Amino acid sequence: MDIRKILISQQKPLNEAPFAELKKKFGIELDFKPFFLVEPLSSIEFRAQRVNILDYTAIVFSSRHAIDAFFSICDELRVKVPETMKYFCSTEAVAMYLQKHIVYRKRKIFYGTGTPDSLLSQIGTKNKDEKFLVTQSETSNSVVLTSLMDAQKLNYKTAVFVKSVPQDLKETKLSDYDLIVVYNPADVVSISENFPDFKQGNIKFMTYGKNVIKAMEDAGLSIEIKAPTPETPSVASSIERYLLSHK
Repeated sequence: MDIRKILISQQKPLNEAPFAELKKKFGIELDFKPFFLVEPLSSIEFRAQRVNILDYTAIVFSSRHAIDAFFSICDELRVKVPETMKYFCSTEAVAMYLQKHIVYRKRKIFYGTGTPDSLLSQIGTKNKDEKFLVTQSETSNSVVLTSLMDAQKLNYKTAVFVKSVPQDLKETKLSDYDLIVVYNPADVVSISENFPDFKQGNIKFMTYGKNVIKAMEDAGLSIEIKAPTPETPSVASSIERYLLSHK
């Protein structure tokens, strides 16, 4: 087996058990290092999009970062969000995070199960006349969701609320790793900004999620493992399957 040391471009997870099992089972080293930080746009950056938050009656959130950024920008712009605002969230966990900023029980909050279809079902016919503001980041888009919204002839606009800022990786020697796991186009940007002369050589890359694949191809980097799959829905299970097949 030619995989001995793996770098995962994320913070160390709260539940390390699956990765501890990998280390024990295969005798590998696993390091965690986020390649970028997520930060809210400044009010000046947000204003450049010419979006007036109070023009909308419903906000769509797919992440906690977007929620923090939305309320941070509202504070900077001195926008008082009305109690009548409706909130549509991708998951229950994202919806519950709203409690950090609003009195949850006094607001109209809806959430899906993690898929665009489930979110659309929450909008349904009852909320179809709302004006929706769909929050997103610089490095991701909501094309699947907005395509469904187009099909339903919903009134919406997308706006960027968070940006990805590359971390300083210059003290990290990528060539020490046999496999590097990347999740986001911003991971690829961070590699190119930190290492302008980066050559892949014998390093294998695993991508998690579809969004990062095009960024890898555009950067001329080859992908050894594309995850998730129905058989391997997590990073740990994807790594395990690969290591078992390359003993």
